[in-house]
Amino acid sequence: MIKGKDIIVIGLQPWDIEIGSNCKNIAMEFAKNNRVLYINPPLTFHAIRKNRHNDKVIKRLKIIKGEISDIHQIEPKLWVFYPKIIISSINWIRCDWLFDVLNQQNNKRFAKEINRAKTSLGFKDVILFNDNHIFLGLYMKNYIKPQIYIYYLRDNLINFPYWKKHGLKLEPELIREADLVVTNSSLYAEYASKYNPNSYMVGQGCDISLFNDEIKEIEIPVEMNNIAHPIIGYIGNLTALRLDIKLLEFIAQQKPHWNIVLIGPEDETFKTSNLHQMANVYFLGAKPENELPHYLKSFDVAINPQLINEITNGNYPRKIDEYLAMGKPIVASATKAMDYFKDYTYLAHFYEDYLRLIDKALKEDNEELRRKRKDIARSHTWENSVNLIYQYVENTLS
Repeated sequence: MIKGKDIIVIGLQPWDIEIGSNCKNIAMEFAKNNRVLYINPPLTFHAIRKNRHNDKVIKRLKIIKGEISDIHQIEPKLWVFYPKIIISSINWIRCDWLFDVLNQQNNKRFAKEINRAKTSLGFKDVILFNDNHIFLGLYMKNYIKPQIYIYYLRDNLINFPYWKKHGLKLEPELIREADLVVTNSSLYAEYASKYNPNSYMVGQGCDISLFNDEIKEIEIPVEMNNIAHPIIGYIGNLTALRLDIKLLEFIAQQKPHWNIVLIGPEDETFKTSNLHQMANVYFLGAKPENELPHYLKSFDVAINPQLINEITNGNYPRKIDEYLAMGKPIVASATKAMDYFKDYTYLAHFYEDYLRLIDKALKEDNEELRRKRKDIARSHTWENSVNLIYQYVENTLS
């Protein structure tokens, strides 16, 4: 175990994100035995133009003006830092050399802020942990000069439109530059090892204390009382890049006596989909993380209706561990990453498989199966995942 170190975490996602975050969970696990500084992504001019009335943007502008502190202590050994800079939004630039010049400038300004916070807290000989940030992580090893630079690859960002143009070229460069690459998927570890042999799969964890109705009473929310069983439910971001809207429509049409409950923020495609016109489909919106187990408890079957594509195929869905921790039967699209869960879930290749497997899950669910699901979820903890990271850090340092 790594103890007594100073660790800087560059978060691709901000600390105040509404959904669950691997990087936040890892930072909190790091902070049990080390001092940790979590770096929020800097504000961009594009974000100001697009969301100037957003509470988060307003807060960050106040921090930049000095009206609010830029360093917040969250736990005894964990601080969150809001950089007091606004960087250029440059991803639209087609010219590679110009993008690289401007990206290096952004990196340099960002690193200057990080070093300022590092000095303020007296951090020395730091471990630098980059959460999948391709662009703003590219030159950090040079500017921060850490004892070891770790790249955490948890999502196939280079197949998203935003990252694809420059990410296809830059991510391999970043992987080569890193001293250690850790991933949450065997497919991502295979990809990273092409550029850096010091690349390993470390899985990921689940907050068992939150998703555990055996240690505390979890009550079903009142708004679920008017929804008849069986309830087929999904919790997570509702985005057409990852989820198969046509599949959800197919299930709702073919099984009108099943009620489909969708919990999470919607993208524009979901908001305008035919699902909103279906009587047996319920959109309940985004919920605070601590309320999710209460909704999950009401599900008869939990689903992960992913599209199978380059974005999803290697992606480790954290919701699967959460579903398992509550003992729920799960029907999910048969992605490469889901092979990891094949002994504890029902995996579907075709639309008709979803109908057959959901029906099967409803009929054969029992206490013994629920116990097995909970047991496997308990082994997928953030402590175990971070201990693997510690092991590879020690091996790399030695």
